[in-house]
Amino acid sequence: MSGHSHWKKIKHAKGAADAQKGKAFSKMARLITVAAREGGDVEKNPKLRLAIAKAKEINLPAENIKRAIKRGTGEMGGAELQEILFEAYGPGNIAIIIEGITDNKNRTIAEIKHILNQNNGKLAGEGSVRWLFERKGVISLNRKLQTEDFQEKGKLELAAIDAGAQDLVWRADNLEVHTRIDNLEEVKKKLIERGIKIESSSLDWVPKEEIPVSAKEREAAEKLFEALDENDSVQEIYSNLKV
Repeated sequence: MSGHSHWKKIKHAKGAADAQKGKAFSKMARLITVAAREGGDVEKNPKLRLAIAKAKEINLPAENIKRAIKRGTGEMGGAELQEILFEAYGPGNIAIIIEGITDNKNRTIAEIKHILNQNNGKLAGEGSVRWLFERKGVISLNRKLQTEDFQEKGKLELAAIDAGAQDLVWRADNLEVHTRIDNLEEVKKKLIERGIKIESSSLDWVPKEEIPVSAKEREAAEKLFEALDENDSVQEIYSNLKV
């Protein structure tokens, strides 16, 4: 997997445990609430539509989704939430982007700084890391989950290209389909119409290049990612770590 997707895979595996499920549900509800500020109609709000799709991937109950939307549209009270983005460096000088949602920005900044300092990382200035990444739509397709027609790599690739993929990257049996930000929903729709099963879809920070690190640095990086993910305010973690 690429640096960003590699950590996502680890997160999802951890999220399957009951101890992690509550935290994952809480983070996803916050994501929906923030998205719903732009309107509660999923047909008119692509950000909300994407957030709900991600919530369904982890089986967030429908009632939780409804409540989160109501908080975002102002129908229900709740803490004022703010989106934040941190740029950092980690073990082996890997570049890291951390997306979060918080009700107390100063507290979260202090917490992220502490986590980084404890794990051979440091905060970077605004823009110093972001240029190493591109914002793209990312659709994950697991070859083994497809019908017989699309289990061959070549056929799955052609279907993705026909649907409008900008780039394709294989990670073992997973095909990462990269799209333009404004084309994610259209490509996803075309794939589904072809009978292709979508494992996940999201707007990600995709590294322009991945950098190799030593085994020791890799272990330290994953320890850092895990510590960041434990923080309630952290939503997504992306890096240019080469797997």
